[in-house]
Amino acid sequence: MLASKAKYGLKAMVYLARRENEGPSLIIDIATAEHIPRKFLDTILLELKTHGFLSSKKGKGGGYQLAVPAAHIRVGDVIRVLDGPLAPVPCVSRRSYRPCTDCADEAACAVRAVMQDVRDAIAGILDNTTLADMARRTVKVEPVLMYDI
Repeated sequence: MLASKAKYGLKAMVYLARRENEGPSLIIDIATAEHIPRKFLDTILLELKTHGFLSSKKGKGGGYQLAVPAAHIRVGDVIRVLDGPLAPVPCVSRRSYRPCTDCADEAACAVRAVMQDVRDAIAGILDNTTLADMARRTVKVEPVLMYDI
């Protein structure tokens, strides 16, 4: 399951991707627009900046913006930074492999085999989807006004 930290991070990154050519955005604007607690967002954006996804500018006209084009930022990479490995169990992780302590024979483990398929499916989607793709999928729902007489 996607943790709140990764979900909020993705929402903030998509917000910035939609405004990619408009300059920096203030944290308060991102938090308000995406319904993210500001203190939590501060921590998330700093972590994303540390990993090279974002840049920031202080002072008037400052804020956060993408450090690289949205089309070059893979969703899987953002999730790994904020939430850790994509694998549902550590014995199938490609980047954070750890053997299961309760497994006598990994090669014969049916749970591992299925979880490996799950990992491959998840990684296949997330590593082939960019922030630009996500931004294009954003649908703004306009309220329907009804007038009764």
